[in-house]
Amino acid sequence: MFPFVRLAKDLFLASRQPALGMTEMHISHHIVWPWDLDGFLELNNGRALTLYDLGRLGMGVRAGLMETLKAQKWGLTMAGSSVRYRRRLHAFERFEMRSRAVCWDDRFIYIEQSMWKSNGECASHVLYRAAVTDKNGIVTTDRLLDALGESVQSPETPEWIAAWINAEALRPWPPMQDHAQSRLRAVA
Repeated sequence: MFPFVRLAKDLFLASRQPALGMTEMHISHHIVWPWDLDGFLELNNGRALTLYDLGRLGMGVRAGLMETLKAQKWGLTMAGSSVRYRRRLHAFERFEMRSRAVCWDDRFIYIEQSMWKSNGECASHVLYRAAVTDKNGIVTTDRLLDALGESVQSPETPEWIAAWINAEALRPWPPMQDHAQSRLRAVA
C-alpha cells in the first residue's frame, strides 16, 4: 500500500520550507518502518522506489511544480529509471534523502535521488527520466518552464546521464521475445 500518511507529512513539511530553483536540492528525512522490510529484514527494493516518490513530490512542492500541474491539469510520469543499491537500510534506521533535477532536454527532466545513512554512507542512488503530460501526451520542458515562470537553461548533461540516455535509445521497445519460448507457450 502506498504510504499516504507519510506522503501527507512530507508534503506538509515541504510546503513550510523555502522555495527551490529548478536544480536546487531538496533534503528530506525518513525512517525505515517494519512494513518497509523484505524477507531479509532490510528495506525492500520496491519500497525504496516508493519512498523515492515521497522525496520527488516534496521537491515538486518546493519548486512550485505541484501547484503548476494542478493549475494546468497536467500529470507527471516516470519514463525510466536506473537504480544502484549499495548499503542495506534496516528497521528503524533513519536516513536522509537528497533529491534534485540535474538537467533536461526538450521532453524529459532527469532527476537524481539518493538515500544516505547516518554514518555518511550512500545506501542507494537512482536516476529518473520524468515527463509532464497532458491529454495530448508529453508537455515540452519549454512549456513547463514557461508555466513555472522559470527562464533558465538546462545545465550541461553530465556524461554518465548522457551515456544512460544513449543506452536507453538502443534498448528495443517493445521488448523482443525469444521465438522458441513463445512457441512453447503457444503449445502449452
